[in-house]
Amino acid sequence: MTKTLRWTLVISLIVVIGAGLVWGGMYFGRMAGPWSHGSNMMNGYASSTATGNSTYGPMGAGMMGGGMMGRNMMGGAYGMMSGAGNGALYGIQPLSVSAAQTAVEAYLAGLRNSDLTVGELLIFDNQAYARMDEKSTGHAALEVLVDPVTLAVYPEPGANMMWNLKYGMMGGAGAGMMGGYTAGTGMMGGATAVNPADPLPVTLEQAAETAQRYLDTYLPGAKAENTADAFYGYYTLEILRNGQMAGMFSVNGYTRQVILHTWHGRFIETSAK
Repeated sequence: MTKTLRWTLVISLIVVIGAGLVWGGMYFGRMAGPWSHGSNMMNGYASSTATGNSTYGPMGAGMMGGGMMGRNMMGGAYGMMSGAGNGALYGIQPLSVSAAQTAVEAYLAGLRNSDLTVGELLIFDNQAYARMDEKSTGHAALEVLVDPVTLAVYPEPGANMMWNLKYGMMGGAGAGMMGGYTAGTGMMGGATAVNPADPLPVTLEQAAETAQRYLDTYLPGAKAENTADAFYGYYTLEILRNGQMAGMFSVNGYTRQVILHTWHGRFIETSAK
């Protein structure tokens, strides 16, 4: 067998194997059904505001918003951004409202933005949650979490980072919490070149309706609160069971995508501010 013929046969074999792998991948991808399509990789729920059509992802809130991988990658029950992780599991005592308030005020001072103030505080067994508001506008600005052991304060993962047009990864103004660039929800949020101060295309009523459809699919029996905090680019709502606080989730104000906050744990108390 000549050297040329030998190389021809080797190359032909490689091409055949490569084609087989591609065909196999396509076949098994189709066989995977809803696990291979229909869901938004980053958020788990996608909805077209133009058509009203909605698609729910089988992983719930998805890779970065509460699905199995989201819990590990972006601060879930034991994720790299969740600090102490599952407080109940490790016997950690939840924070008091006053301790969380002190920690958040110290964090706020470090931002050097005199227009921001501490809004509502919620205490969970995994960590404390705080909403920061703008003094000048009264508008909800950003969301942070407080580690119950170290008292470290850090930006809440999910919507607060990805959809916040003014203070998140896609915003360039305000506190500069995450840096990034100005204008638009960009890659994660489905809109570009928008003014963060403009009214959200998705109304509160539409966001609540979208949220309830999500709950009916993934958490039957749970109810979406009929009020919400409107941030720059999205809404955050509380989840109720038997009229009691059971969790939180966010709805994109442009695309109606949903991110479930899976990292909080059991709700304990609120500052009710």
